[in-house]
Parts: sequence; C-alpha cells; structure tokens
Amino acid sequence: MEEFILFVLTFLFIFISYQFIFINPAKKELDKKNNKGKKKDKEKKELLEIRYLKSKYDLDFDKIPYVQLLQLCAITSSLDMAIAVTVVSFIHNFLWEIIIGFVVICILIYVSYYLIYLFYKKKGMVRDGKH
Repeated sequence: MEEFILFVLTFLFIFISYQFIFINPAKKELDKKNNKGKKKDKEKKELLEIRYLKSKYDLDFDKIPYVQLLQLCAITSSLDMAIAVTVVSFIHNFLWEIIIGFVVICILIYVSYYLIYLFYKKKGMVRDGKH
C-alpha cells in the first residue's frame, strides 16, 4: 500500500510541476500568437521529449495540436518517473538504486515514446519515409 501511495504522489507531483512549468506558459504563448495573428515561430521553446519525437520518429507537427502533444508528454513523463521511483523504492542499497533506476528510466522512456509514436502513426500524423 505504501508503494501505491508513493506512486500516486510522485505522479501527481511531477504532473502538476509539468503543468505549471511547461504547459501553462506554452498555452499562454500560443494564445498570444493566435490573438495577434502572427505565424508560429519555428524556434519556439520545445521540450526535450518533443525534440526526441521529432528527430527519432518524424512526426508531422503541422497535423498534431501542440498543446495535446505537451499534455501527452507530461502524462508520459510523469508515469515513467513515478514507475521508476516506485521500482527503486524496493531496493535498499544506494549504488543499486542508482544503477537500476537509470536502467529502468531509460527503458521506460524508450518504450513510452515509441507508444506515443504508434498512437500518432495510427492517427496518420507521421510523415512518410522514416518508419
């Protein structure tokens, strides 16, 4: 039961942090640009997760709503970190916590962002050619 509480609290803390730090400012920036009628900046600040999806899977960002992608990245990253923290909480040796935590988070990131790619591929939001 303690592990479940740890999982939920970690998920909520990280997800709320993402909301305040990344998603709300991005929404405000998009609203300002849409109200002024300006074209989108190509050099807008992007999350590392979005740059990874763009470079690895060649998603078509003209078709994907940017705020939806931010929300999906926030949920995915929060779940990944909460799972890693929960797994590491079962280990009681600091060195093994670091090693296993690193391995678990790498595997989770790779798998979860591949699932995001499959989700957008199914919706037809991937450019042809790469995958």
